[in-house]
Amino acid sequence: MEIATVMPADAGDQRPGVDVPCSDSMIPLLSATRLTGTPSAMAAATLSYDAGPDDFWVGNEFLRTYADDGARRAMTDLRTFIGRCPTVALSGQRAGDSYRFAVAPGPRLGDDSMHVSCSMTSGSDTLEGDSILVRIGTTLVVVQEQGNKPGGDKYLTQLAEAALRRYQTTGS
Repeated sequence: MEIATVMPADAGDQRPGVDVPCSDSMIPLLSATRLTGTPSAMAAATLSYDAGPDDFWVGNEFLRTYADDGARRAMTDLRTFIGRCPTVALSGQRAGDSYRFAVAPGPRLGDDSMHVSCSMTSGSDTLEGDSILVRIGTTLVVVQEQGNKPGGDKYLTQLAEAALRRYQTTGS
């Protein structure tokens, strides 16, 4: 396991308005790699597995603690953004190259949870990345898988449950 020492900044309180187009710039927000709000503390860990030249998997865990109701707002905003921009065409790419996003209820964990699915299509290739976000009070636990094949998120719920148990036991 590798502990991340640098994390991308969240989007802060600069929420995209309803008139902002569904463009490449929205992809970090839509995929839950960045969230709205300004956390008071953040931590991350990354685990990767290389099973072969065409089989690479990366899992990330993020903890974000907010001083106010930022965790609840971040989840609400994410649901809203994905509802407004379920498909984003990649600019400057081949016709049909796009990202698709969907929200489903997450496993019943914490005060609120959701499962975010992202698939990137380029030509005939499709890569998926899935996230489970769990809100516990003012904290978000986000577990993401990247680079999996369609339907390859079978361990995501188990990883989210383990991350939540560790957070509830240790606070980190």
